[in-house]
Amino acid sequence: MDKFIGLDKLARFFAIIKQNGGITGSLFKLFRQDDLKVGTLVGEDKYGNKYYENKMYFYGRSRWVEYADHYFLDYDGSQVPAEWFGWLHYKTDYLPHQDPGRPKYNWMSDHKENMSGTSRQYVPYSTTPPKIHSWVPPKAK
Repeated sequence: MDKFIGLDKLARFFAIIKQNGGITGSLFKLFRQDDLKVGTLVGEDKYGNKYYENKMYFYGRSRWVEYADHYFLDYDGSQVPAEWFGWLHYKTDYLPHQDPGRPKYNWMSDHKENMSGTSRQYVPYSTTPPKIHSWVPPKAK
């Protein structure tokens, strides 16, 4: 009877509001991520990103990441470390701390996000003079 009246949708709406931190927390998360979901927290990486799963959603949409608050609106996919990338993209069903075949050696470097488009981007040194020069407007006399 609840499904017929639509009370199950109202109960799900209130569960989503409650899990996302009330009305103000939900509005902030909606502003930041454009989506409100309810799910089970399955883990958190050392950068503060939280990973959720809800098998009630479609396959391919049932796992998601909520980026750490210090990224605010400047988050992207390169901030997900490799150990969580496989789980997030359904390459494995093992969580990083449960995967028996995950290699971890001393020589493996730590994850770094892609800095392209920022002042910390990688620019290789070149000795070749540029073929195109930027236009500098003439000074007024």
